[in-house]
Amino acid sequence: MSEKKPGFFGRLFGFIGKLARVARSLINILFLLIFLLIISSFFTNNLKPLPESAFLRIAPGGVLVEQKTYTDPLAQMFQQGSPADAETLVSDLTDAITAAERDARITGIALELGYLAGGGITKLEQVGKALEQFKQSGKPVIALGDSFTQEQYYLASFADEIHLNPMGAVLLTGFGSYRLYFKEAIDKLKVNFHIFRAGEYKDAVEPFIATEMSSASKEHTSAWLNELWQSYTDRVETLRNLPASAIADYADNLDHKLADTQGDAAQLALQFTLVDTLSTRPQMRAHMEELAGPGDDDQAYAYVDIGQYLLHQRLASKPASANKVGVITAKGVIYDGEQPGGSVGGDTLAALIVEARENKDIKALVLRVDSPGGSAFASDVIRQELRETQATGIPVVVSMGSVAASGGYWIAAGADEIWASPTTITGSIGVFGMLPTFEESLSALGVYNDGVGTGEFSDLYQLGRPLSERANVAIQLGVEHIYREFLTLVAEGRDSTVESVDNIAQGRVWTGKRAQELGLVDKLGDLDNAIAAAATLAKLDSYEVEPITLPLDFRQLLLKQIIENTGVSLNSNSALTQSGALPNALHWLSRLGGVRAFTAQAAALESLSDPRGIYLHCLECGGLN
Repeated sequence: MSEKKPGFFGRLFGFIGKLARVARSLINILFLLIFLLIISSFFTNNLKPLPESAFLRIAPGGVLVEQKTYTDPLAQMFQQGSPADAETLVSDLTDAITAAERDARITGIALELGYLAGGGITKLEQVGKALEQFKQSGKPVIALGDSFTQEQYYLASFADEIHLNPMGAVLLTGFGSYRLYFKEAIDKLKVNFHIFRAGEYKDAVEPFIATEMSSASKEHTSAWLNELWQSYTDRVETLRNLPASAIADYADNLDHKLADTQGDAAQLALQFTLVDTLSTRPQMRAHMEELAGPGDDDQAYAYVDIGQYLLHQRLASKPASANKVGVITAKGVIYDGEQPGGSVGGDTLAALIVEARENKDIKALVLRVDSPGGSAFASDVIRQELRETQATGIPVVVSMGSVAASGGYWIAAGADEIWASPTTITGSIGVFGMLPTFEESLSALGVYNDGVGTGEFSDLYQLGRPLSERANVAIQLGVEHIYREFLTLVAEGRDSTVESVDNIAQGRVWTGKRAQELGLVDKLGDLDNAIAAAATLAKLDSYEVEPITLPLDFRQLLLKQIIENTGVSLNSNSALTQSGALPNALHWLSRLGGVRAFTAQAAALESLSDPRGIYLHCLECGGLN
């Protein structure tokens, strides 16, 4: 039975109905936009002008990062405790400090570090250098804390005064790299881990095949840990006018020294002149009010939060320049395909490099690398686009952050110049692959895998079947081939030989200072130094720095603008009004290992998706505590 077609009026009213639905949808969208703009205006109207005289309050929350992990802007607006609260951009801190140095309204800086979870000595040094420059203006920097962890104290040591709560402590323990080793557990589960690697010191796979750290791993890990600790102690001793080896003595003999003060950790810190004053919170408030002036509303003293201050700075007009130095951040593990901010996607980063190359205003490119590596394939996708950029005449300079190792070094090796901080962790020029099979685990449960294939390697990735000797050989040959490729591209990029690079490679990890001595790095300096070097290579007398970031869709952009224009600080906790005990306790608890260590390593391996299962990854580079 055929269906009767609607007549003219039926079609007309149907069309009108569709048109009405479209119009209703557009009206709904319009009302939503108006609503969001109204909310934004409420916040913007409440944005106070900067006071004529106040301190800049720096209270970073969570971990210092080069690039924040992507968080949906809507979730950021309406959820408490979002991932954004767990991260603070280093550039936000340095930009605010630099602007405050020249700002007559800012009379000093207050460092409230109770919610800082760390971020590594390299990032702390970036902020510290900005504080040193700020102090050249004659304005004071005051550090306030209930207690200070090792990384918090490093930043506090740049202050003119350090105030510690009488119930607090300065906990300095030295650096360590510890991992859990799962071989016996894996044996009990009857899982066979097939390991393929090139490089004597490529120890990322050791936790799955051993019960303890190998001699080779202990050798090179001790070397870079001791170098970092020496950098830490030398810097703090200089800043605090302490005798040589004072910090090491304090950390290594904490028990004996606490016995002398009957367990009073705050008094011990004062006796060692690690801090200047033991002050209760009321005393801290009174001192800050004396220095900065009385605060308004619920402020303990006259201060401007960094979020509000940066908003005012960014609203100010800046002169544009036709000559730009593009800056791209490669932060996190390197994965294949597209990835959000906070990790490196091979396709995503490659697209940003192409965007920079096609921008006629970009005369030089700086790649800021803060990555322990990851997929070999994705690393080479990125490297290829950097080479194409250089071929067009655009100089490429790599600036290394806390870590630029393994795959992070793969993408850096061919740059026109490589800059690193003395405490950067780099190198780890080696390759590994790992394939678990579960035939014995399944057989213990009475489950067996059988079938037929067309050839010797038909069951290559059947995890329920044993890996044949020939398959082992084939995979190992692939790993060794990638290692030779690694050596070759480093030799070409560093104007060296494969043999010379092999002597300092083998998966070994180096500090930036040592890497420069070995020829893996050109110069020591921070991101600003690298940007200036790129401008020099491009022969630019004047230029503007252009961050090149992932594009946002309309919804994301709208919400982001609303958030940024509110002037509301996501990290508004104050050491003078709230306790930092809970964040510090969680921070130290997270350092204990256990589930965290197993989950981190398992997740790192599970999430890698190299097409051939071959990785340039420095897992030990993330094990510093």
